[in-house]
Amino acid sequence: MDEIILIGAGGHARSCIDVIELTGFYKIVGLVEKDGANVNENLDYPIIGTDDDLQDLRNKYAFALVTVGQIKSPMTRIRLFRILSNLDYKLPVIVSPRSYVSKDSKIGPGTIIMHDVILNANAKVGKNCIINNKVLIDHDAVVGDQCHIATGAIVNGEVNVGSESFIGSGVVTKQSIVIGSRCVIGAGAVIKADVESNQVIKN
Repeated sequence: MDEIILIGAGGHARSCIDVIELTGFYKIVGLVEKDGANVNENLDYPIIGTDDDLQDLRNKYAFALVTVGQIKSPMTRIRLFRILSNLDYKLPVIVSPRSYVSKDSKIGPGTIIMHDVILNANAKVGKNCIINNKVLIDHDAVVGDQCHIATGAIVNGEVNVGSESFIGSGVVTKQSIVIGSRCVIGAGAVIKADVESNQVIKN
């Protein structure tokens, strides 16, 4: 079993730990947190360093995963992913065994597929994404790099979601539309037409 370190020790880390433990593929050594302010006290694993220790930790551990959440901005996750990549960490794809991932789909490095997700035929998900619990990404849909598709969202067939976008809980998209990069789509919204990049849509 390969050892892995987790970068970020807040609430999202707890959810990631649950998925990683269920897969049985990795032994979690501990977590890295930039300071003590965001630490979830119920993580069951030690804090083994700060962001400044990542280079030294690479001498001991090959695998890492960004476990910082993403709602308002993806920039913290992007920064950490870039640091890990530059230090030559291996950034695995983590998939809950409770999810269905089509053999024809593609998932980029550092992405986590949480519980009860359906990733249908020929769907594509980029690197360093969070695909949260009970999400449906239907056939031929594309989710760009550094996105968070939140709980229960439905990304219908042939939809294209641009990089660094946040799709809120319970969002439903019409098929074949394009949502641009760096968009924020609020919880429960129904998206029936294309959305240009850098837009915020509230329900």
